[in-house]
Amino acid sequence: MRLCSIASGSSGNCIYVGSDATHLLVDVGISGKRTESGLNYLGLTGQDIDGILITHEHADHINGLGVIVRKYGIPIYATKGTIEAIKRSGGVGEIDEGLFHEVYEDEKLIIKDLAINPMKVAHDAAQPVAYRVSYGRKKVAICTDLGHFTDYTVDCLRGMDVLFLEANHDVNMLQVGPYPYYLKQRILGDKGHLSNENSGRLLSRVLHDGVQSIILGHLSKENNLPELAYEAVRMEITLGDNPYNANDFRMQVAKRSEPTPAIQIA
Repeated sequence: MRLCSIASGSSGNCIYVGSDATHLLVDVGISGKRTESGLNYLGLTGQDIDGILITHEHADHINGLGVIVRKYGIPIYATKGTIEAIKRSGGVGEIDEGLFHEVYEDEKLIIKDLAINPMKVAHDAAQPVAYRVSYGRKKVAICTDLGHFTDYTVDCLRGMDVLFLEANHDVNMLQVGPYPYYLKQRILGDKGHLSNENSGRLLSRVLHDGVQSIILGHLSKENNLPELAYEAVRMEITLGDNPYNANDFRMQVAKRSEPTPAIQIA
């Protein structure tokens, strides 16, 4: 099983997760051309993709969806609220009704040899989810676009081998930056995005000896820096109420506009 961030950030998100037999994308918020290029980087093409898991309907998660599903007839998996919002958006063009498949929070879905478990997240979208994907005993979580976390979030993310987690913004950069007041309040709100510090706090509650890798993703272009996110999260882990030091784990920041080296889950 492997995971690769093809693109991650406030301007577009697309993540690959798969086994030897099953290949999935989580979101297609970049152009069809860039999506294809990312798949080629992994030795795949759009014809190999067995399904696309959509977290929610915001443009940076679905911009390239219509192009790729019309070309290859790929099934789309999303909650009912997200499916309806995609159809209303108009930005992705016409999509064959038969390609949409409804998923339910906390209800397992099987696609070939992979099990997918959607989980609820707090974000200002119609019915957003994050996804946990497992292959046998190997488990990964892709969890972005959440304004805050709860005990439910912590319970869902325990036991993962690989964690792809949002570290969207540095609070100070956001507060003094150029965004209008209403947008700053939205991002900082309970249905906005996870700050670097809160990303580290959430990680501190779910780390365990078996974590193989942590990827920090969905960084804001205007309100964060890769090195800032990396150090802030590491500091929260090291100083947090947990038995670990940040050096105990492999951690990287997903690249905005190009694939991040794939992680093979042992």
